[in-house]
Amino acid sequence: MTVDAPADLDAVTRAYDDALPAGEAGDFTLGGADRTGVHVVAADFADPGGTWPRSGSFGYGLSAARARVAAHAELIEEMLLSRHLRDLPRTRDSYRALRARHGADGVVDPVALTLPAGAVVDPDAPRWWVPATRVRTGETVLVPAEFAAAYPVDLPWQDPSERLITVITNGCGAGDTVERALGHALGELLQRDGNATAFRAVDRGIVIDTGPDDELVRDPDTRRLLAHLRDAGIRVVGKLAATAFGVTDLHVVGHDVTDADAPHPIALTACGEAAHPDREVALQKALLEFCSARVRKVFAHAGLDQVRPLAPGTYWERELAHPLPPQEGRAFRAMRDWTGRSARELRTLLEPTVLAERSRMAFDALPTVAPGALDEPAALLDDLLGRLEGFDVLAVVARSDSACAVKAIVPGLEVETMSYGRIGRRGVERLLERAGDPDDPAAGLVGLGDPPHPGALPVVMTEDDAQRLAADHGSDRAWLDRDRVDAVVGDLYPLYREPTRHAVGRAAAGEEVELR
Repeated sequence: MTVDAPADLDAVTRAYDDALPAGEAGDFTLGGADRTGVHVVAADFADPGGTWPRSGSFGYGLSAARARVAAHAELIEEMLLSRHLRDLPRTRDSYRALRARHGADGVVDPVALTLPAGAVVDPDAPRWWVPATRVRTGETVLVPAEFAAAYPVDLPWQDPSERLITVITNGCGAGDTVERALGHALGELLQRDGNATAFRAVDRGIVIDTGPDDELVRDPDTRRLLAHLRDAGIRVVGKLAATAFGVTDLHVVGHDVTDADAPHPIALTACGEAAHPDREVALQKALLEFCSARVRKVFAHAGLDQVRPLAPGTYWERELAHPLPPQEGRAFRAMRDWTGRSARELRTLLEPTVLAERSRMAFDALPTVAPGALDEPAALLDDLLGRLEGFDVLAVVARSDSACAVKAIVPGLEVETMSYGRIGRRGVERLLERAGDPDDPAAGLVGLGDPPHPGALPVVMTEDDAQRLAADHGSDRAWLDRDRVDAVVGDLYPLYREPTRHAVGRAAAGEEVELR
C-alpha cells in the first residue's frame, strides 16, 4: 500500500481502526503544545464493557496525516496483539519435556532470551508457552508466554510470579502488511540492543557532528527541522549509541536554551531514538521522536490542570471512566519527583551523562545505504534479516483483514540492562570494553568469574555463549553488579521506565493508585 498522498494516509488510518476490537476510539492533535513545528497526534481506545484494556498512543510526523497514521498504528500494536494472544493455543509444560517432544528447534531455550542477572531457570519447572513463527522458514516454535506479550494484561491466565522477565513492548510493530510490521519491530529490537548499555545513565558521550549549518545531512526536511529548532531556541544534541550490525543506532536529546521557554520542565527530559541502515532515516526518526517526546511527556505526566485543555472532553470522559492500572512503584515515585522539579534542576541532573560530550563523530562517517534503497518494506525486512544472520528471528503475528501487528523475538539481542538487569554475553563484552576508564559511568558494572559480593549477580548464559566468553576473555562466567547499576541510574530512572499517562496527575488530584 502506498502511503504518500493524504488520501492514502487517511485510508491507512481507517484500515487500522477497522482492526480494533469493538469499543470507543478517538484522536486529537497535540503539536500546538510546543513550538517544534512537528505534528503530534494522540489516539486512544476504550472498551466500556471492560473486555479489552485501556490503550493510549502517540504518533508524530512532518504532516498531520502521517502523525495520525503513526498514532493509530501504535493502537494496533497493542490491541491486535492483545486480542491475538487471547486466541492463541497455549501449552503448560517444562522446557525439558517440550524439547524432548518437539526437538531443539521446536522450543526456545529461555536462557537464550537475555534474562535478568541472577535469574534461576529450572528446565524441569512447568511454565506457559505460546507458538511463534520462525520468520525465515515459517516453522512453529514455542516461546515462554511473557516474551510474546506487550503488556502484563495480555496474559491474565499466567501467574506473574513465574514470569522470567517484566513484560515489555520491545519488538512490537504494526503495519498494513507483515513486512512493514516486522521491519518496524526488528528496527526497534536493534535500537534497544544498541541502547541497552550505551545511553542515558551510561551514555558514551559521542556527539554526532552534522557540520556547519548541518551540511553533512543530506535530507532537506531534516535540515529544515534542525534549522527551525535552532531558531526556536531549542538546542538539539544527536548522540551515537552503536553501529552494531552496520546499523546507525542513535538518539537525540536537548533542551530549551532559555529554561522559561520550556512548555513544562519535564520536556527537557525528552529523547528520540532510532536504528536504521540509512543514517539519514535514523537521524530524522530520532529527531522527530525527540520533538514528539517533548509534547508526550508534558501531556502524560504534567498536572491535570495544565493538560486538560489540550484534549477534548470526549477524551477525558474515556480516560477518567477507567481506573488507573497498577503502577511500577519506582517509576511512579521518581516521575512524581521529577514533575516537581524546575527546568534548571532537571538540566543539572542530565548534564553529567545524558547531555555530556566526550567525543564527536562526523555524521557522514556513520553507516548508511544508497538513498531510497530500503524505502519499500520488503526491502528493509530482507536487509535486516541479512544483518541478523546467525540470529534466530521469531515473531508472533496477529493479522486482521486490514492490518497486522507483530511481536518479534530475537534470542541474543539485549535490552533493559539498566532498568531490569537483563544482560547476556554481548552486553557483558560491551561493558568490559569500558571497564578501563574510571570516569566512564559504565566502569565496574560487570566482571568475570564468580560474583565478588552479594549485590553482584551471575549473568545467565547458554553453554555456547559461556564457551565463547571463555575463548575471548578467559572465563565462562560473568556477573552484573546490580547495586552499582541502581546507583548509576539513581534519579535518572524515569528515562528508562515511566508510569502510564496521567498516573501522576490523577494521583495528585486525589485518585488512588496501586504501586507494585
